[in-house]
Amino acid sequence: MTLLLALILVPLVGAVVVGLLRGTDRAAKLTALAFSLAELVIAAAAWGGYDPAGPRMQLTSSVEWIPAFGIELSFGVDGIALVMIAVIALLMPLVLGFSWGERLPRGRTHGGFFSLLLVEQALTVAVFAATDVFVFYVLFEIMLIPMYFLIGGYGGPRRRYAAVKFFLYSFLGGLIMLASALGAYAYAVEVTGQGTFDWATLTRVLGQAPTSVQVWIFLGFFLAFAIKAPLVPFHTWLPDATEQAPIGVVVIVVGVLDKVGTFGFLRYSLPLTPEASQLLAPLVLVLAVIGVLYGSLQAYGQTDLKRFLAYVSIAHFGFMALGIFAFSTQAMVGAASYMVNHSIATGMLVLVVGLIIARGGSTRIADYGGMSGVTPLLGGMLLVAGLSTLSLPGTNSFVSEFLVLIGSFPTRPVYTILATVGMILAAVYVLWLYQRVMQGPVSGDALVGAAKGPGATADPNTLSRPGGRHAVIGDLGPRELGVLAPLVVLVIGLGIYPEPMLDVITPSVEATMSEVGVTDPVAPQGGN
Repeated sequence: MTLLLALILVPLVGAVVVGLLRGTDRAAKLTALAFSLAELVIAAAAWGGYDPAGPRMQLTSSVEWIPAFGIELSFGVDGIALVMIAVIALLMPLVLGFSWGERLPRGRTHGGFFSLLLVEQALTVAVFAATDVFVFYVLFEIMLIPMYFLIGGYGGPRRRYAAVKFFLYSFLGGLIMLASALGAYAYAVEVTGQGTFDWATLTRVLGQAPTSVQVWIFLGFFLAFAIKAPLVPFHTWLPDATEQAPIGVVVIVVGVLDKVGTFGFLRYSLPLTPEASQLLAPLVLVLAVIGVLYGSLQAYGQTDLKRFLAYVSIAHFGFMALGIFAFSTQAMVGAASYMVNHSIATGMLVLVVGLIIARGGSTRIADYGGMSGVTPLLGGMLLVAGLSTLSLPGTNSFVSEFLVLIGSFPTRPVYTILATVGMILAAVYVLWLYQRVMQGPVSGDALVGAAKGPGATADPNTLSRPGGRHAVIGDLGPRELGVLAPLVVLVIGLGIYPEPMLDVITPSVEATMSEVGVTDPVAPQGGN
């Protein structure tokens, strides 16, 4: 068994074991955590065994599935897929640790919750690793099922609405992608006399297809990935899903699941339809810039903490799309690394917001104020996550955003300048949130009632308010610090020393640029 197959199977086995446990919730929690840590160890081994100078696809395996149609269960990773698999392997133990004491709806258990999370992890790894287009489509659709139950079964009051909306958007996008995949198969039959869904073969065959054929195939893949990412105007499912889903699920949605969309652009849209990608790039770039500006303005105008998180992510996905469709190596490396760094920065921001909500019992921003005076550690964590989110130099996100902007400017200067405004807006909405929640006098009804939160202790002599309610807001405990500490290390570590990640990503980006048939702009030579 290859390491890649182990990365797919270990979470599945863990999900079955956790689901079959009939003991206490504690046994289910410990078992799920053990399997997630085993997955992290295997991911580290896969990273260590990956050779950036080696073949495009590594850790490969293939088994015939439907030979009559040339469909194989084939898997392999390039550098971009590998780093995304590593990201979910890192985030899952942290999500489980955060959700350890989370209150679930009546009748729900942590065993069922953690089991669904492990299934989602296995399917996400398989999606990133699939090298058969039909298998990718099947996994793209199947991965919606556990997420539907995670949102619809464990979320907030409007969880069923949010779950159905999420499912329908992504499912319909997948059906459109299937039409394009079938079109690619039919074209391969017409040209070679033999149908195939093999990614490498279709890349060679479709690369020679007429532009009109490529455009239709591109549009199907693009719509599916634009919904998943999501890009404006295909984004409306995300705020509802983020608002209603449990915090741990939100981390997976905005930290990993959405990256299937940007990954799809890099793995499928560009290599399979290179001419169409270049022809329609201006349209995508318009949507990207709109996403940056619209997401930033909406984030600033939010009154709900969880919807704020959704619009922050929408703005960042605009930056990723800009980097991908600028067609320069620097910008594309920036976009691919942004997928990783956004997962870390926004994942940390989501967890910190979750800890704030756990203490205050409210998602309304107006219900908070002055928390840093009584929770200095939590305030510091929000500051670190916020600074990474706004891409402060020295943090991990700055590396990616800087590469996107300097790489995009030579080829797409107007779009780049407009997107730069988003950086300014990011500073505004992040600092506004920090000031509103953490600074000033302690205020807000949610903080007064915070003794009901898991980190709070009642004290009749503290934080007295009219009506006789009193509370002390508890600061971060050991488990919460253990969840956030690895992310702090990565925010600072990748900000100072990003080379290990960039060294893995860059060869795959260069291969994609070659498949698209574009080269970097040449700097003008100075005269005497």
